Amino acid sequence: MPPWTVDQFKVFPAEGKTRFHDMKLPVELMHAVADLGFSYCTSVQALALPPTLNGKDVAGRAQTGTGKTAAFLIAIFTHFLRHPLPKPLGNGTPRALILAPTRELAIQIHKDALSLGKYCPFHVAVVYGGMDYRKQQTELAQNRIDLVVATPGRLLDFKSKGVLHLNHAEILIVDEADRMLDMGFIPDVRRIVYSLPPKHRRQTMLFSATLTEDIMRLASAWMVEPVMVAVAHEKVTVDAIDQKVYMVSARDKLALLISVLRNDPVERVLVFRNRRDGVDRLTRKLTDYGIPCAPLSGDVPQDKRLRILEAFRAGRVKVVIATDVAGRGIHVEGISHVINYDVPYEAEDYVHRIGRTGRAGALGTAITFACEEGSFNMPAIEIFIGRSLPYTQPEAAWLNLPPLPAHPPPVAADHGPSAPAFHRPSDRHGRPPPRGGYRRSGPRR
Repeated sequence: MPPWTVDQFKVFPAEGKTRFHDMKLPVELMHAVADLGFSYCTSVQALALPPTLNGKDVAGRAQTGTGKTAAFLIAIFTHFLRHPLPKPLGNGTPRALILAPTRELAIQIHKDALSLGKYCPFHVAVVYGGMDYRKQQTELAQNRIDLVVATPGRLLDFKSKGVLHLNHAEILIVDEADRMLDMGFIPDVRRIVYSLPPKHRRQTMLFSATLTEDIMRLASAWMVEPVMVAVAHEKVTVDAIDQKVYMVSARDKLALLISVLRNDPVERVLVFRNRRDGVDRLTRKLTDYGIPCAPLSGDVPQDKRLRILEAFRAGRVKVVIATDVAGRGIHVEGISHVINYDVPYEAEDYVHRIGRTGRAGALGTAITFACEEGSFNMPAIEIFIGRSLPYTQPEAAWLNLPPLPAHPPPVAADHGPSAPAFHRPSDRHGRPPPRGGYRRSGPRR
């Protein structure tokens, strides 16, 4: 079979669009780009790739879903291919390091690296806390590693044990720097940065949803004359996402959520709550009403979280209830709806949440339940995204809780065969509920 050539990947020039062909990437990367179905660069890729491919430091403002991960991975692999080492480095000595704030994000970046680097002769490792300690340690100790994707704590652990060596790293990526700051990781990140070669002997890229004064202070300390690139919030949050706000009382939110799930054309749904205990309560209540779902919060063990995410990607779980920290690592194509059951406390979190839908040019829907407790945060959100949101009163019928099924299904499995996401309750013989619903005691849920 003849070798693949760029001539087999035809993308015609288009006004206002940048092709990957225009970047003069190595054939190995162009082959992977073609396999992935990429044709034109996203805004952040068009802005960030020219300076990064020329070895410049870059500080970028961009949310998830804008293509920034592909941008910095392409830059890393291009550098490796253009500058091969005269002899290999020792085991556990990477040429590039990517730091991510959460395990889920680190795992997703690793998956993306395997996809983009499928035709490249490079070994990519991922290290994160919570599980697989010995497996990760063995991989570092016994293999030549070109690129490591890591969360800060586990990286420092392996560094202190002498199985990971950072003194030859040529490229550093700090992804979601604002979340690193929020989660208290900056002291750890600072220790890692100062164990790398000095900033004038490495290339550094920093990406953040916002470029605050604190973030820019870090950039100036870790980078050399960084090129600033920014994707406007308005472009990220508006173009492909239909945003709406329902005015609803706190006691009616459960009924409204069930109505949305059963009446909107939903495919995969991500529901956000502000607290872990709220995730658990809502998961139990939806299950009681016959809607299979799965929780994703810090209380869920890491191995189960990964299985839930994989089941969500595969469509075996259609509804996931998440907190912001857990939800930040969800990079799943085909999420049709994001529902803010609770209005987020911070305006930036609204942008991060709804960015889980409307990805890669697909359309998405973001619905926010503004009750008497959360509506006070809405003005700050509208100021942050630079637009007013449409408010509406839900139909009265959507605020009526349906009858409880006689035999509700268990909480959606985090593995196993596909199950219907939403169904109307019936008794064990398949008959519809009696007029007036099933009898039950206790207060209205």
